[in-house]
Amino acid sequence: MLLRDVLYKVAMRSVTGSTEVSITGLQIDSRKLKTGNVFVAVRGGAADGHQFIDKAIEKGASVIVYETPPEVMQENISYVQVENSAKAAAYMAHNFYHQPSDKMKLIGVTGTNGKTTIATLLYKLFTALGYTCGLLSTVENHIGKTVVPATHTTPDAVTLNEMLAQMADAGCTHVFMEVSSHAVHQQRVAGLKFSGGVFSNITHDHLDYHKTFDEYIRVKKQFFDSLPASAFAISNADDKRGLVMLQNTQAGKHLYSLKTVAEFKGKIIENNLSGLVMTINEQEVHFRLIGEFNAYNLLAAYGVGICLREDKHEILRCLSVLTGAEGRFDYLISPKEKVIAIVDYAHTPDALLNVLATIKKLKKGFEQVITVVGCGGDRDKTKRPVMGEVACEY
Repeated sequence: MLLRDVLYKVAMRSVTGSTEVSITGLQIDSRKLKTGNVFVAVRGGAADGHQFIDKAIEKGASVIVYETPPEVMQENISYVQVENSAKAAAYMAHNFYHQPSDKMKLIGVTGTNGKTTIATLLYKLFTALGYTCGLLSTVENHIGKTVVPATHTTPDAVTLNEMLAQMADAGCTHVFMEVSSHAVHQQRVAGLKFSGGVFSNITHDHLDYHKTFDEYIRVKKQFFDSLPASAFAISNADDKRGLVMLQNTQAGKHLYSLKTVAEFKGKIIENNLSGLVMTINEQEVHFRLIGEFNAYNLLAAYGVGICLREDKHEILRCLSVLTGAEGRFDYLISPKEKVIAIVDYAHTPDALLNVLATIKKLKKGFEQVITVVGCGGDRDKTKRPVMGEVACEY
């Protein structure tokens, strides 16, 4: 592929050298470069790619894409100055891998809690409906039935487009992916064609990165603002910011709810260790998942199915037998039912509150609840004491 083809839709300031050169690959990590690759110098939180331009050329890069010009430009190297390196990398990757998102129905799921479960439910649902599907999630990625380990909630733009291309080549018709606030802010999903977007909820998280809650909300909203008119946007009407997310989107707007009027309306009838019994749009169904938070996840998945024109009875039939994602309210019961061990990813105060509130509702008497809370290092410190407080309350 020629450089000029990869630069389609990239906002450029200047070009030094030829755009008719043939390129062999695209990298934002100088350590992975091979001869004939394009190196895009992206500014990151830990390092600035501009510092590695000379190293990139030594390793065989034939094209350098940057925001700030290097002091010395070498002969036989093409230099492209762009407005935004991260955004340029995303568009270039999409072009290099032949616009893979255009070939499939790509659904993005965003929100603080519930992303992994909703995306996983959708992958399992559409697989059960007979489609070959892809999944990009925090827990694991799937290319059809092949499992690929996950390293990030949303991969970097180059890796993301490479994986989407692999999914298209494998015959995937639908791809369900988590879209993190980091991914939106860092332009990792720029240039992708989404057929739909789902909003779960928004609570206290990632303030080590976004600094303020208002900024966190603004970044999440950007995902919906960027959806095309041909797409759909589904939001949680019971979340305080659910309607805010849809304010400026061009996509078709849809709401789901347990507490107010909505297009996709649910009501919990029973909630115990055998699962949920609930109505969805007046249809009563028994689900294997437990807890109010999973009732919302099921409503979101049902809404996507309807927006993608699947039969409502088939959607509910398939959802009724599905399990969620690993590490999301997984539980083990001892032989005499004296001990129940529950494992959940709950990484925010609200997520922990939901889990503990669900456990409280499942208690039949005076059973003792022992809570062990863990917090990963190098992340938002402000939520840790709040999570400890929540654990103590229950």
